[in-house]
Amino acid sequence: MQQIVEDAWLLALGNGNAILLRQGEELALIDAGFPGKEQIVFDAISKLGRRPSDLKHLVFTHGHPDHIGSAAAIIRATGARTYMHAADAPLAESGGPFRPMAPAPGLVHALMYKLVWDQNERMQPFPIDQHIADGETLPILGGLHAIHVPGHCAGQVALMWRGGRLLLGGDTFINILGVSDPIAFENEAEGRASQRKLAALDFQAVAFGHGKAITKDGPGKLRRFVARR
Repeated sequence: MQQIVEDAWLLALGNGNAILLRQGEELALIDAGFPGKEQIVFDAISKLGRRPSDLKHLVFTHGHPDHIGSAAAIIRATGARTYMHAADAPLAESGGPFRPMAPAPGLVHALMYKLVWDQNERMQPFPIDQHIADGETLPILGGLHAIHVPGHCAGQVALMWRGGRLLLGGDTFINILGVSDPIAFENEAEGRASQRKLAALDFQAVAFGHGKAITKDGPGKLRRFVARR
Protein backbone atom coordinates (compact mmCIF):
# COMPACT_ATOMS: atom_id res chain seq x y z
CA MET A 1 0.00 0.00 0.00
CA GLN A 2 1.86 3.06 -1.28
CA GLN A 3 0.53 6.60 -1.06
CA ILE A 4 0.60 8.43 -4.40
CA VAL A 5 -0.93 11.76 -3.40
CA GLU A 6 -3.11 12.75 -0.46
CA ASP A 7 -6.03 10.30 -0.14
CA ALA A 8 -4.82 8.01 -2.95
CA TRP A 9 -2.94 4.72 -2.53
CA LEU A 10 -1.51 2.25 -5.04
CA LEU A 11 -2.23 -1.40 -4.18
CA ALA A 12 -0.15 -4.09 -5.90
CA LEU A 13 -2.55 -6.93 -6.69
CA GLY A 14 -0.18 -9.44 -8.25
CA ASN A 15 1.51 -7.95 -11.31
CA GLY A 16 -1.25 -5.38 -11.61
CA ASN A 17 -2.35 -2.33 -9.68
CA ALA A 18 -5.52 -1.08 -8.10
CA ILE A 19 -5.93 2.43 -6.70
CA LEU A 20 -7.79 3.13 -3.46
CA LEU A 21 -9.24 6.65 -3.23
CA ARG A 22 -10.75 8.48 -0.29
CA GLN A 23 -12.85 11.63 -0.24
CA GLY A 24 -14.05 12.42 3.26
CA GLU A 25 -15.98 9.33 4.37
CA GLU A 26 -16.28 8.00 0.80
CA LEU A 27 -14.05 5.17 -0.46
CA ALA A 28 -13.66 3.93 -4.03
CA LEU A 29 -11.42 1.37 -5.71
CA ILE A 30 -10.15 1.75 -9.26
CA ASP A 31 -9.69 -1.72 -10.83
CA ALA A 32 -9.54 -5.05 -9.03
CA GLY A 33 -6.35 -6.80 -10.11
CA PHE A 34 -5.84 -10.50 -10.69
CA PRO A 35 -8.06 -13.18 -9.10
CA GLY A 36 -7.52 -14.03 -5.45
CA LYS A 37 -6.17 -10.62 -4.45
CA GLU A 38 -9.23 -9.29 -2.62
CA GLN A 39 -7.65 -9.65 0.84
CA ILE A 40 -4.99 -7.11 -0.11
CA VAL A 41 -7.80 -4.64 -0.76
CA PHE A 42 -9.55 -5.43 2.52
CA ASP A 43 -6.27 -5.10 4.46
CA ALA A 44 -5.64 -1.68 2.87
CA ILE A 45 -9.12 -0.53 3.85
CA SER A 46 -8.48 -1.75 7.40
CA LYS A 47 -5.26 0.27 7.56
CA LEU A 48 -7.40 3.36 6.97
CA GLY A 49 -9.51 2.41 9.99
CA ARG A 50 -12.44 1.38 7.82
CA ARG A 51 -14.39 -1.80 7.02
CA PRO A 52 -14.89 -3.52 3.63
CA SER A 53 -18.53 -2.42 3.69
CA ASP A 54 -17.31 1.20 3.58
CA LEU A 55 -16.11 0.67 0.00
CA LYS A 56 -19.03 2.06 -2.00
CA HIS A 57 -17.66 2.29 -5.56
CA LEU A 58 -15.64 -0.04 -7.81
CA VAL A 59 -14.62 1.73 -11.03
CA PHE A 60 -12.86 -0.09 -13.86
CA THR A 61 -10.48 1.42 -16.39
CA HIS A 62 -11.20 -1.57 -18.66
CA GLY A 63 -12.33 -5.17 -18.72
CA HIS A 64 -9.17 -7.27 -19.00
CA PRO A 65 -8.58 -10.17 -16.56
CA ASP A 66 -5.80 -8.39 -14.66
CA HIS A 67 -8.19 -5.53 -13.89
CA ILE A 68 -11.36 -7.44 -13.02
CA GLY A 69 -10.04 -10.70 -11.55
CA SER A 70 -10.91 -10.06 -7.89
CA ALA A 71 -13.98 -7.95 -8.62
CA ALA A 72 -16.65 -10.57 -7.89
CA ALA A 73 -15.14 -11.35 -4.49
CA ILE A 74 -14.80 -7.67 -3.61
CA ILE A 75 -18.40 -7.00 -4.61
CA ARG A 76 -19.66 -9.89 -2.47
CA ALA A 77 -17.87 -8.50 0.58
CA THR A 78 -18.66 -4.82 0.07
CA GLY A 79 -21.78 -4.44 -2.05
CA ALA A 80 -19.90 -1.77 -4.02
CA ARG A 81 -21.54 -0.18 -7.05
CA THR A 82 -19.69 -0.96 -10.30
CA TYR A 83 -18.77 1.32 -13.23
CA MET A 84 -17.31 0.45 -16.66
CA HIS A 85 -17.45 1.68 -20.25
CA ALA A 86 -20.25 0.04 -22.25
CA ALA A 87 -17.80 -1.48 -24.76
CA ASP A 88 -16.21 -3.59 -22.02
CA ALA A 89 -19.19 -4.28 -19.76
CA PRO A 90 -20.01 -7.54 -21.61
CA LEU A 91 -16.54 -8.85 -20.73
CA ALA A 92 -17.21 -8.39 -17.02
CA GLU A 93 -20.73 -9.72 -17.21
CA SER A 94 -19.73 -12.85 -19.14
CA GLY A 95 -16.35 -13.42 -17.50
CA GLY A 96 -14.72 -13.92 -20.92
CA PRO A 97 -13.48 -14.90 -23.41
CA PHE A 98 -11.70 -11.66 -24.21
CA ARG A 99 -11.02 -9.86 -27.46
CA PRO A 100 -7.80 -10.72 -29.33
CA MET A 101 -4.76 -8.44 -29.11
CA ALA A 102 -1.40 -8.16 -30.85
CA PRO A 103 1.82 -7.49 -28.90
CA ALA A 104 3.21 -3.98 -28.88
CA PRO A 105 6.43 -3.44 -30.88
CA GLY A 106 9.64 -4.85 -29.41
CA LEU A 107 11.00 -8.16 -28.21
CA VAL A 108 10.28 -7.51 -24.52
CA HIS A 109 6.63 -6.85 -25.22
CA ALA A 110 6.40 -9.94 -27.43
CA LEU A 111 7.82 -12.10 -24.63
CA MET A 112 5.57 -10.56 -21.99
CA TYR A 113 2.56 -11.08 -24.24
CA LYS A 114 3.32 -14.79 -24.62
CA LEU A 115 3.76 -15.17 -20.88
CA VAL A 116 0.65 -13.39 -19.61
CA TRP A 117 -2.07 -13.08 -22.25
CA ASP A 118 -4.72 -15.75 -22.76
CA GLN A 119 -7.83 -14.38 -24.42
CA ASN A 120 -9.72 -17.57 -23.52
CA GLU A 121 -9.08 -17.12 -19.80
CA ARG A 122 -12.28 -16.94 -17.78
CA MET A 123 -13.10 -14.79 -14.75
CA GLN A 124 -15.99 -14.99 -12.34
CA PRO A 125 -18.64 -12.74 -13.93
CA PHE A 126 -20.27 -9.84 -12.14
CA PRO A 127 -22.79 -7.11 -13.07
CA ILE A 128 -21.94 -3.57 -14.14
CA ASP A 129 -24.32 -1.12 -12.51
CA GLN A 130 -23.43 1.97 -14.53
CA HIS A 131 -21.78 2.56 -17.90
CA ILE A 132 -19.12 5.26 -18.13
CA ALA A 133 -19.31 7.70 -21.06
CA ASP A 134 -16.45 9.69 -22.56
CA GLY A 135 -16.26 13.13 -20.97
CA GLU A 136 -18.59 12.19 -18.13
CA THR A 137 -17.82 13.26 -14.59
CA LEU A 138 -18.98 10.57 -12.19
CA PRO A 139 -20.57 12.21 -9.14
CA ILE A 140 -18.39 10.29 -6.70
CA LEU A 141 -15.29 11.28 -4.72
CA GLY A 142 -16.00 14.93 -5.44
CA GLY A 143 -16.02 14.22 -9.20
CA LEU A 144 -14.16 11.61 -11.21
CA HIS A 145 -13.75 12.68 -14.84
CA ALA A 146 -13.66 9.95 -17.52
CA ILE A 147 -11.65 10.09 -20.76
CA HIS A 148 -12.20 7.33 -23.33
CA VAL A 149 -8.77 5.99 -24.37
CA PRO A 150 -9.31 2.93 -26.60
CA GLY A 151 -6.56 1.00 -28.33
CA HIS A 152 -5.26 -1.36 -25.70
CA CYS A 153 -8.89 -2.20 -24.99
CA ALA A 154 -11.97 -0.84 -26.76
CA GLY A 155 -13.68 0.25 -23.56
CA GLN A 156 -10.68 1.63 -21.73
CA VAL A 157 -11.09 4.90 -19.85
CA ALA A 158 -8.64 7.10 -18.00
CA LEU A 159 -9.86 8.93 -14.92
CA MET A 160 -8.86 12.42 -13.75
CA TRP A 161 -9.36 13.22 -10.07
CA ARG A 162 -9.31 16.44 -8.13
CA GLY A 163 -8.84 18.70 -11.11
CA GLY A 164 -5.64 17.08 -12.30
CA ARG A 165 -4.10 16.15 -8.98
CA LEU A 166 -4.12 12.49 -10.08
CA LEU A 167 -4.55 10.84 -13.48
CA LEU A 168 -5.41 7.14 -13.56
CA GLY A 169 -4.32 5.93 -16.99
CA GLY A 170 -5.26 2.25 -17.04
CA ASP A 171 -3.03 0.45 -19.54
CA THR A 172 -2.65 3.33 -21.99
CA PHE A 173 0.99 3.18 -20.88
CA ILE A 174 2.85 1.04 -18.35
CA ASN A 175 5.70 2.16 -16.08
CA ILE A 176 7.70 -0.95 -15.18
CA LEU A 177 11.12 -0.04 -16.59
CA GLY A 178 10.16 3.51 -17.44
CA VAL A 179 7.19 4.71 -19.43
CA SER A 180 6.41 2.35 -22.31
CA ASP A 181 3.63 0.78 -24.32
CA PRO A 182 1.19 -1.68 -22.80
CA ILE A 183 2.10 -5.27 -23.59
CA ALA A 184 -0.42 -5.38 -26.44
CA PHE A 185 -3.07 -3.50 -28.41
CA GLU A 186 -6.46 -4.39 -29.75
CA ASN A 187 -5.95 -1.50 -32.18
CA GLU A 188 -2.49 0.11 -32.20
CA ALA A 189 -3.53 3.20 -34.17
CA GLU A 190 -6.26 3.95 -31.64
CA GLY A 191 -3.80 3.25 -28.84
CA ARG A 192 -1.32 5.80 -30.20
CA ALA A 193 -4.07 8.41 -30.45
CA SER A 194 -5.04 7.69 -26.84
CA GLN A 195 -1.42 8.04 -25.72
CA ARG A 196 -1.24 11.45 -27.39
CA LYS A 197 -4.52 12.44 -25.73
CA LEU A 198 -3.22 11.69 -22.24
CA ALA A 199 0.21 13.21 -22.92
CA ALA A 200 -1.49 16.50 -23.79
CA LEU A 201 -3.11 16.76 -20.35
CA ASP A 202 -1.79 18.58 -17.30
CA PHE A 203 -1.69 16.66 -14.04
CA GLN A 204 0.38 16.33 -10.88
CA ALA A 205 0.71 12.53 -10.60
CA VAL A 206 -0.22 9.54 -12.73
CA ALA A 207 -0.69 5.84 -12.03
CA PHE A 208 -1.12 2.97 -14.47
CA GLY A 209 -2.28 -0.62 -14.25
CA HIS A 210 1.30 -1.89 -14.18
CA GLY A 211 4.42 -0.44 -12.61
CA LYS A 212 5.14 2.48 -10.34
CA ALA A 213 3.13 5.67 -10.03
CA ILE A 214 4.82 8.83 -11.32
CA THR A 215 4.72 11.79 -8.95
CA LYS A 216 7.26 14.10 -10.63
CA ASP A 217 7.25 15.34 -14.24
CA GLY A 218 4.53 12.91 -15.28
CA PRO A 219 3.32 15.01 -18.24
CA GLY A 220 6.90 15.48 -19.44
CA LYS A 221 7.64 11.75 -19.27
CA LEU A 222 4.52 10.89 -21.26
CA ARG A 223 5.24 13.58 -23.85
CA ARG A 224 8.81 12.44 -24.35
CA PHE A 225 7.68 8.87 -24.89
CA VAL A 226 4.97 9.92 -27.36
CA ALA A 227 7.47 12.08 -29.26
CA ARG A 228 9.57 9.00 -29.96
CA ARG A 229 6.65 7.13 -31.54
